[in-house]
Amino acid sequence: MGNLFVFEGLVEPYVIAIDSTLLKSKGHAVWHASSMSKGIVPRSGIDTDSRWGFSHTNKGWIFGYKLHMVSSTGSPVIVPLSADVTTANIPDNHVYRDLLSSPSSPSSPNSSNSSLSLEPLKKIHFVAADPGYNDKSLYELSMKMGFQLVCPVKKYNNTPEQRLSLADFYESALGQVIYSKRCISIEPLIEHIKSIFRIDPVPARGYDKVRGILLLSVFLYQLLVYYNCKIQKKNNPRRMLKYMLGC
Repeated sequence: MGNLFVFEGLVEPYVIAIDSTLLKSKGHAVWHASSMSKGIVPRSGIDTDSRWGFSHTNKGWIFGYKLHMVSSTGSPVIVPLSADVTTANIPDNHVYRDLLSSPSSPSSPNSSNSSLSLEPLKKIHFVAADPGYNDKSLYELSMKMGFQLVCPVKKYNNTPEQRLSLADFYESALGQVIYSKRCISIEPLIEHIKSIFRIDPVPARGYDKVRGILLLSVFLYQLLVYYNCKIQKKNNPRRMLKYMLGC
């Protein structure tokens, strides 16, 4: 679906954004790290596939899963382009490659997520991301793929020259415009999807079930936006989604 939005000109992927959100596991029971390390499940109702992850937004630890997403950032619509699900303990930079690599590329031969195909990737110039993606290998991977990763980069007295150039671009007028697109695109988009499909906490236990439900939610969101764009020809299809779902 993400590829379809690009192929049909419904989105312009010149600048895209990448982000993730932590989702609590089903129920109130959690598996504490001390018991987890010993393989002891103290009570029933614990999702033993869930893991602990730290939420910088809520400034606390969350036991559950993580939804990773890439989205468009500009008009006429802001929509998910690719997505995947991991347990909450997986760092964002570990998923970047699969979300932005063509499934047929050597970098992700076994990828089963909804990654972008080669043609849309050629249209990307910049990827806006938070500090969780500030990784040297990701900058190099992005350049090889033909686009530039834009993250907040701090300067220090001993900062290498290569990172200084990244910091200078981030602090430039263009860099700030690109990075600012995150807060008006993928951040509210993720919250909107969570609100519509009520996926926080997740409605099931077990990684496979949770992953299936979350990716199905993203897919259904894409279908509804596509329907509104192509059939209803709405300028702001997002407003109609809750009504169409009976929320």
